[in-house]
Amino acid sequence: MKRSLQYGLGVALLVVLTATTRVRAADTVGPDPKEVQAVIDKGVAFLKQAQRPDGSFSPRFGPGVTALAAAALLQSGLSPDDPVVAKALKSLEKSIQADGGIYDKRLANYTTSVAVMAFAEANKGGKYNTVLKNASKFLKGLQYGENVKEDDVKYGGAGYDGKSRPDMSNTQFFVDALIAAGVPKDDPALQRALKFVSRCQNLPGETNDQPFAKKARADDIGGMVYTPLDADDSPHRTPDGGLRSLGAMTYGGLKSFLYAGVDKKDKRVQGALKWIRAHYTLEENIGMGKSGLYYYYHTFGKAQNALGEDLFEDSRGQKHDWRKDLFEAIKSRQQSNGSWINKGDMTFGEGDPNLATAFALLSLSYCKPAKK
Repeated sequence: MKRSLQYGLGVALLVVLTATTRVRAADTVGPDPKEVQAVIDKGVAFLKQAQRPDGSFSPRFGPGVTALAAAALLQSGLSPDDPVVAKALKSLEKSIQADGGIYDKRLANYTTSVAVMAFAEANKGGKYNTVLKNASKFLKGLQYGENVKEDDVKYGGAGYDGKSRPDMSNTQFFVDALIAAGVPKDDPALQRALKFVSRCQNLPGETNDQPFAKKARADDIGGMVYTPLDADDSPHRTPDGGLRSLGAMTYGGLKSFLYAGVDKKDKRVQGALKWIRAHYTLEENIGMGKSGLYYYYHTFGKAQNALGEDLFEDSRGQKHDWRKDLFEAIKSRQQSNGSWINKGDMTFGEGDPNLATAFALLSLSYCKPAKK
């Protein structure tokens, strides 16, 4: 009887200790919140001093950087009433066009999409409901939808405007914006976008009928390409006539699937995850080197957050605390003045510290420990 009692107490103690260990392990997921906040504070301080008197940031690029900076400041914890944020939003309001778009003379889809995300973050008390509604309608008008047949490779995609060829980058921002504006997942525009995103995936079969997918290398299967159009002229073309899968595009495609309600068990989601598990890294934007590194960090953070796993397991069975990995990668690249910069990056424009810093701060917003 005595031995049974001792055994029972021992088992109970083991259960308690195991449960405590699990709680402690869960509590340590992600980086130290104080460290994260310190890095964020330095980045916010940089943007505050970089703002122009009219409220804009890097206006030579149009309103896009101002929108990204406003969204970054809001996601960093600043209130819409903060003077810097309020001035940035006022500057953005000046770019609202009669057609509902938010742009100047170029990049209508991209700048409207990022502006929608900023106004959605600042929509306290429904202040920007009309702006968001009109902008969503404008964005839908830019999509290749009813103006092309469903078997057209452009169907469902979005480019920089209503005339340029669609690509994965613009389409993922298009999806982000509609979701941020409150458009339901079953909306025809989002379902059409899924058709285009699927055609950007190196996954031959019923979801992608494009020739390049049938020529995909084993290392590219499941990943996403920049655009399924112009395959013959693409800098990412393989010798066999396929298209290389790219890091930021694959994370962008994954989150687009998840945002639009595709089940995690769907073969498209599983295909993207398999590619990501085989290429997990924060050292480069896979397929692009250091170009677009902060853009990559942003899509990485959003996609991992949408996936909802605290520890991400790669193809070798190694489990990564992705929040901590992302934080360390961003922290290590912060400049002494609080900014981030990707020197020499002309393709993504991250040589501009306002743009790179905005992307870095947006990325850091996903590094906060998971809520239990």
